[in-house]
Amino acid sequence: MDRFASLEAFKATADQGSFAAAARALNLSRSQVNKLVIQLEDHLGAQLFNRTTRQVSLTSTGRAFYDRAQTILSDLAEAESHIQDAQGELQGELKINAPMSFGTAHLGPALIDFMQDHPKIRIQLILDDRFIDPIADGFDMTIRIGESVDMPSLIDHEIVEAKRVICASPGFLKQHGHPKSPQDLSQLPCLHYGNLPTGNRWRLIGPNGAHDVQVNGVLCSNNADVLRDAAVKGLGLALLPTFVAGAELQAGRLVTVLSDFQAPMINLCLLYPPNRHLAARMRVLVAFLYDRFGDKPYWDLVT
Repeated sequence: MDRFASLEAFKATADQGSFAAAARALNLSRSQVNKLVIQLEDHLGAQLFNRTTRQVSLTSTGRAFYDRAQTILSDLAEAESHIQDAQGELQGELKINAPMSFGTAHLGPALIDFMQDHPKIRIQLILDDRFIDPIADGFDMTIRIGESVDMPSLIDHEIVEAKRVICASPGFLKQHGHPKSPQDLSQLPCLHYGNLPTGNRWRLIGPNGAHDVQVNGVLCSNNADVLRDAAVKGLGLALLPTFVAGAELQAGRLVTVLSDFQAPMINLCLLYPPNRHLAARMRVLVAFLYDRFGDKPYWDLVT
């Protein structure tokens, strides 16, 4: 029995939920994948999958074995990659997760430039606003924007602090006037982010201390691009990261207000398992992203 081939077939079947889908992912026939999994089960003396006519699912033994198998295959891939990297040109695959807005506007273009510099690197970019654990979900790196996380099992590499500003369109401000204090936000139409635990309460720090204001929310969304576009159309005031609103601020389509009151900074961080840092392609990518986004990011040229 080829143990590594059997482990790959087992993991692919667990990930894909069927032998047919696993076969497509591995470029094998369904019968080959089924045979490899059966050989593994026979070797272990345990049933790893519950099988029906439509799908397969892990047994309790299979779920316990999956984590070990994933670690073994990951370590093997890292060992192979480390040797390959040492031979010369960077190569191999990087699986990366990032939030939707930042990934579309900034990370995607950055990774395209990175791949042009390193044509043998393959990248799988998954954009999702949910928090992803790189180890549990099999990612080489997760981009997180928010407060730092306390996860000893991960390297937390802070790239830059991201500013947030309150902004609105010139047309909105002409119609409604400029807010003079945070309390005005409870009367004016506001656009707020739906994934924050604070809901429609904005925390602002001003010359006289902190203010927690319940804003007059007319639109709530879990996507900052929607809020930005609504603000540009004059629907209300929005509290937005400058990496989302920067281009509109620079073009004058949005204007900052209440500049004496600042929302707490949020961090742009890279999270990745310590063993990933052994690969040269990861070290080079981390340095590339720091050069691209660190220090004074380009989206803050005008705020």
